[in-house]
Amino acid sequence: MEQIVVLDAATIGENCIFDPFKKLGNLRVFATTNSTERLQHIDNASIIITNKVIIDKEIMDACPSLKLICLTATGMNNVDLAYAKKKGIVVKNVAGYSTESVVQHTFAILLSLLQHTAYYSSYVSSTVYSHQNLFTHIGPGYMELHGRTWGIIGLGTIGRRVAQVASAFGCKVVYYSTSGNNHTKDYQEVTLDELLQTSDIISIHSPLNQQTKGLIDSEQFKKMKPDAYIVNVGRGGIINENALAQALREKRIAGACLDVMEKEPLPLTSPLLEESIQDRLLITPHVAWVSDKALKKLMEQTYENVRTFVEE
Repeated sequence: MEQIVVLDAATIGENCIFDPFKKLGNLRVFATTNSTERLQHIDNASIIITNKVIIDKEIMDACPSLKLICLTATGMNNVDLAYAKKKGIVVKNVAGYSTESVVQHTFAILLSLLQHTAYYSSYVSSTVYSHQNLFTHIGPGYMELHGRTWGIIGLGTIGRRVAQVASAFGCKVVYYSTSGNNHTKDYQEVTLDELLQTSDIISIHSPLNQQTKGLIDSEQFKKMKPDAYIVNVGRGGIINENALAQALREKRIAGACLDVMEKEPLPLTSPLLEESIQDRLLITPHVAWVSDKALKKLMEQTYENVRTFVEE
């Protein structure tokens, strides 16, 4: 019988979510696994299920029973894929499970910041509104999306869905393909510089790789409109966070929304926690993928990946 170990169940939810896997082998579940616990937790497992634990050459060489690595994620950058292939270890991920969830979150965080939702809500809850004579409070106002240019960096599955929704808002959509492989006649393809210079909203939907690491740095922020917003729901590290903080501090751009950061959780020393920029910055703790439907689909596909391997 296969020995199955879950290394970081806490990243998905309750441990009981893995109970169905008991039908496929002997199951051990760990809430978390740090770098020094990897060998102890994996032990003689033939199948690993993990989200964020690094599985590198050291681990593969030290775990001769290992045959399958199942990632409860789409990204595969936590596994040394080349070495796994050399060792004959199968690596499976789950693609497409969170598309609608990420798209929804993209607009949720942008609209919340762009429309100053927290400010207006606080204005009412503080009872200031109740004590005034006027029926409204214009305050900071907000940008209307209709007729604006929405630039998409990374035209994969999520990028295309964001383009569709942005179009429904009445935006003109332009895109830049970071891989150079994704093209469509539905929207205008532009260079990165042109996208930065002309877009009112920029959203990032790219993986983190050699082409995208540090893609948006100080020079790129200088090319953006001063009233533009940038949203990153792709991967942390695509935006240089020091450069972003500086751009917000100097009001080179109107605002930024992040769901991904270079280091997660965000370090207490991060410039993104500076009080002076909080009114122009909205950060959520990497939750764009965690809608109820997305998590259900993720676990169903992960189970299927293990079942197919076990029954082959």
